[in-house]
Amino acid sequence: MTGERGVRRPGRVLTALLCALTAAGLHGCSGSGPSEPSPTPTTAPATTPAPTTPAPTRTGLSPFTGLPARPAPVLAVKLDNVPAARPHTGLGAADLVYVEQVEGGVTRLMAVYSSHLPALTGPVRSARESDIALLSDFGHPVLAYSGAQSALNPLLRAAPLHLVTEGTTPQAFRRSADRPVPHNLYLRPGRALAAAPGADDPRDIGFRFGPAPPGGTPVKTSAVRYPAARYTFTWSAADHAWRVAMDGRQARATDTGPLTPETVVVQRVTIRPSRFHDRFGSVSPYSETVGSGTALVLRDGRAYEARWSRPSAASGTTFATPAGKPLPFAPGQTWIVLAPRG
Repeated sequence: MTGERGVRRPGRVLTALLCALTAAGLHGCSGSGPSEPSPTPTTAPATTPAPTTPAPTRTGLSPFTGLPARPAPVLAVKLDNVPAARPHTGLGAADLVYVEQVEGGVTRLMAVYSSHLPALTGPVRSARESDIALLSDFGHPVLAYSGAQSALNPLLRAAPLHLVTEGTTPQAFRRSADRPVPHNLYLRPGRALAAAPGADDPRDIGFRFGPAPPGGTPVKTSAVRYPAARYTFTWSAADHAWRVAMDGRQARATDTGPLTPETVVVQRVTIRPSRFHDRFGSVSPYSETVGSGTALVLRDGRAYEARWSRPSAASGTTFATPAGKPLPFAPGQTWIVLAPRG
């Protein structure tokens, strides 16, 4: 999907209009880092959809955001998220942001782009085994990352992913002099996509968008804790979105300001040890995103209990009310926080 985004969220008013226009149904498909100059958003290059692209999405609406957009390749980027890596660059332009636990109980982010491309995004860090299953229902997207454990590389190469790293595609990366290694690697998204002309456009990954359902509980703030990280989401009526805080500090992007997703999904998953470890010997955790479980969906200042289901790695993830009805997200950016069960 392509579009222009000077500041992230051109669609606050548009979101409300879309919800009003779709009161009888759901959007979806069924059948801010280094002291860089403020990056100017660029338009994602359009490609011809591959013949194997699955069932079409509703014309003109992104299956990732529920907002109008044109088809463009999907780019997923692994981002550092320790305090030394903040503030991020380009994160406000993402359609989707996933939060994943890694070694030491800290987290990393995976930003998924299609509707809009920032000129620069980062800091970029390494991939993990969880990323393979997480992206397996996206078709053949681009995955940009700094590298991976050597034992993991064969699995990454065998996955339906177009891999872009500093080693394979150096022209797509740059190092910032304003931060120390390893928190200073940045990606030029346009160059990353140019190196993978066969990348797929967005497809249905199970999400639905539309007006807020009845019920829910009014919520001002919701927190998610990991062993060594904490996220807080605070409802902002002025933004009509959730303001993100990480470890007690408001999160922002260097190019677009505060991070304010319209929807936050706290997806409770099993996080278990994997057979991989980092260079210090710490075992890498694996987040199980295939299966089912409970979730909390935050939208429009309310919290909705939900159940998620993903029968297989190739399936999208659906979210339903306790009564079994599809639970729609608010059109706009969505954060999916893969939180430990319990």
